[in-house]
Amino acid sequence: MAIGTITAALVIGILVLLLLGVPLAFSTGAMSLLLILTNFGSNGLALVSARIFGLMSDFAFVAVPMFVLMGTFLEKSGVTGDLFRAMYIIGGKLRGGLAIQTLIVAVIMAAMSGIIGGEIILLGLLALPEMLKRGYDKHLAIGVVCAGGSLGTMIPPSIVLIIYGLTTETSVGDLFLATVIPGLMLASMYMIYVFVIAMISPDKAPAATAADLDIPKEEKRRVLRNSILPVLVVAWVMICIYSGIASINEAAAMGAIGALASAAIKKTLTWKLVIEGSRQCLKICGTLMWIVFGATALIGVYNLFGGTAYISSAIEGLSISPLALLFMMMAILFILGMFMDWIGILLLTMPIFVPIVVSLGYDPIWFGVVFAMNMQMSYLTPPFGPAAFYLKSVAPPEISMSDIYRSFWPFIGIQALAITLLILFPEIVLWLPTLFD
Repeated sequence: MAIGTITAALVIGILVLLLLGVPLAFSTGAMSLLLILTNFGSNGLALVSARIFGLMSDFAFVAVPMFVLMGTFLEKSGVTGDLFRAMYIIGGKLRGGLAIQTLIVAVIMAAMSGIIGGEIILLGLLALPEMLKRGYDKHLAIGVVCAGGSLGTMIPPSIVLIIYGLTTETSVGDLFLATVIPGLMLASMYMIYVFVIAMISPDKAPAATAADLDIPKEEKRRVLRNSILPVLVVAWVMICIYSGIASINEAAAMGAIGALASAAIKKTLTWKLVIEGSRQCLKICGTLMWIVFGATALIGVYNLFGGTAYISSAIEGLSISPLALLFMMMAILFILGMFMDWIGILLLTMPIFVPIVVSLGYDPIWFGVVFAMNMQMSYLTPPFGPAAFYLKSVAPPEISMSDIYRSFWPFIGIQALAITLLILFPEIVLWLPTLFD
């Protein structure tokens, strides 16, 4: 069978299975098994299992459950609630301050865990009702919660960047360094947007009143004291990684231990917390691994037939400039993000895109950060847009899915602008890694 026919059959087959409601992991896995059985019979199954085993035996994968465990322990210990209240106390009467504080908390939460679904749900429970109660425009409040909660793709320790590094054999530590400035830049762009809206239309983002800030001094001290703990845990993990004290895996494990110590100091450490946090970690990582299995099997089989070389040559054969080619890749990733999960997109496209990017003279570290920012857009773009479903599960009944999706577009525009800046000015990404070389 010609490679062009195989490519068309795979694309159509996966799309049909996805439309029928088959999860991505099993859609890709089923198509890879069908292709290998059709061409090699049952003997070809050993090729699939060897491909999966080769990837899963990579010790660097240990960092994923450790960082997830750190996040679940911090979440279950209740530190995020104190963190939000601390930002509210510090922010004072700044116009639009509650939305800006929500974004600051989102950045810190992203650094604590990177579990995007959990961040959006927590912000939806803590921040959204407070903003609505204080007269914020519902579309602005929804957009802040979902865009801020999706920052986990960009802020270290980002699971997206860990999987990208393992898949493309690039340094995860350098990826973490490279994404610090772009991640903070994107969060700052969100804050500037909120501030501008507050200045132009004060009724959409009112300032806090004196009554809102009338909190007893003892309560202020308790909240501020408890909010320091998770920040110290995250700071220690990042210092260990960037200073070379520990590897990514070791730093992740210390982060999980630090999260337990934080809960113990806060006096919320119980067996229930440990069991529930571990169960949530198992569920998240189990889902992640099944998608990895399916996509890895598909890419392995497709490569066996020369698929990657076929796609690469087709893309490189286009008579367009390297810059136009990059924007075309971003458009492809954007469209895929409307229908697929980020890890499936990563495992299916990066083995094709990264060699092309490197051949054009670009740094794979830079491309990883640009990819991660594009994947943040995928959390907001309909019809898949998982951020909408996460928020809907905890939002007040009067907020419809239509309200949620309408709220995303200004923030999608900001994300597109940020991606454009990273493509036009790669030094935004590469300055920190170069500084630490």
